[in-house]
Amino acid sequence: MKTDQEIKLVAVDVDGTFVRSDYTYDVDRFKVLLEYMKAIDCHFVVASGNQYYQLRSLFPDYHEELSFVAENGAFVKDKMELVYNANIDQTIVHDIIDFCDQYPEIQYVLCGVNSAYVERAKISPAFFDEMAIYYPRIQWVDDLKAVKDQILKFGFRVNVEDTEKYLQLFSEKLAGKLVPTGSGYGYIDLILPGCHKASGIQRLVERWGLTAAQCVAFGDGGNDIEMLQYCGRSYAMENAPDEVKAVAKATCPSNEEQGVLTTLEKLFFEN
Repeated sequence: MKTDQEIKLVAVDVDGTFVRSDYTYDVDRFKVLLEYMKAIDCHFVVASGNQYYQLRSLFPDYHEELSFVAENGAFVKDKMELVYNANIDQTIVHDIIDFCDQYPEIQYVLCGVNSAYVERAKISPAFFDEMAIYYPRIQWVDDLKAVKDQILKFGFRVNVEDTEKYLQLFSEKLAGKLVPTGSGYGYIDLILPGCHKASGIQRLVERWGLTAAQCVAFGDGGNDIEMLQYCGRSYAMENAPDEVKAVAKATCPSNEEQGVLTTLEKLFFEN
């Protein structure tokens, strides 16, 4: 069996993976693991579709010690240093906005480096409040096309039962522009082709002189698939759908059971 010294990067999704449904995790257990990982020069990477500012708020006392692959790979930080951020061409941004106007039932957020944005005339206050959970830097605007920011992705919320329908719709209608990826629960992101969690992790792997074989990943959603395939060790949460479990190398207890922490304790301490 591989030893803990061979694990040099741990990448974790957040919703449905690292945190419980009430957005908590066992802080004391995690701090013990983090100190051990630091001692063996192992990096902890938070990999999520959520906004960077939301992710770091989950680790208020030590976010500067962690690295982040946020916005589904569109925003990557090595501790406090920016490694990469996507930049969707303005023409494509406007084309997607025009496309979305054809489907008024779709509610979405425009995700930029400085903030996320929603348009007053198109979005309900309830959706704004829901998105503020995942995008603490979010603001109303009168016209999305007038936003002056570097755009990372689009974020959608659809009825859960319609997720596959919209994934297919976006794939067919927006081919060559942006690629849809689902994170479960009716959430879909539109991201640049080739920009996903695995690409963000690979940027860090190359930066740190590591290999994919030295990485372990945990996830539960469709937007975790590339990451689970890329890393030498990968775990789908017990609460993950079958298509995610099918690509992971193994499964682990659910997020409610703190499966990430339990599995890391076994990987590191039982060796």
